[in-house]
Amino acid sequence: MQQDTVIVVAGGSPPFECEPVRLPEGATVIAADGGVDRALALGLHVDLAIGDFDSVTPAGLAAAEAAGARVERHPASKDATDLELALDAAIALGPARIVVVGSGGGRLDHLLGSVLLLADKRYAAAEIDTYLGDAQAHLIRDSRTLTGAPGDLLSLLPVHGAAEGVTTEGLEYPLRGETLPPGTSRGISNVFSASEARITVQRGCLLAVRPASERRESR
Repeated sequence: MQQDTVIVVAGGSPPFECEPVRLPEGATVIAADGGVDRALALGLHVDLAIGDFDSVTPAGLAAAEAAGARVERHPASKDATDLELALDAAIALGPARIVVVGSGGGRLDHLLGSVLLLADKRYAAAEIDTYLGDAQAHLIRDSRTLTGAPGDLLSLLPVHGAAEGVTTEGLEYPLRGETLPPGTSRGISNVFSASEARITVQRGCLLAVRPASERRESR
């Protein structure tokens, strides 16, 4: 059955940060391993708990299962992270949007791997937004309009290759059909000049990052 929005909750060590957005109500919730504890702390009802469950608390998993969560166990020796398993389960529902909630800290390899995973073509059919601690990131293919306030920072990073034909409106440093190659700093620390910013990409994928509670700073 097709879903409008699926929330995927990743793990992390407590205390859990306060997410800066109001999560959509009535969405299917998939928790990846220790994400069960984060989901419960956020007051979410877990529909599916998935992973090898090496980081979830026994009490958290028991509470989710008692509340009706389906539990899908995987061996510790596997070829995918718990988050990847959760994203695969989410995209299988055919959602228009996937919202990922997780930590902005912890192991650097986990954080980088998770961010790169979100841009995988397997998930391209869904609009993907992420809330990592109190930072936000949005995947942009084709075009998206983001809301903000003048002075808010927005960094545009190409993922899995060059982003070609990048055009922006509503940002202080406009891009006009430009190519952003992998590793460039060209898109770092752009700034909202209006309440909305529209970003268009002709080919490729951008990660639009909104740093935690930050406004204008040096490029």
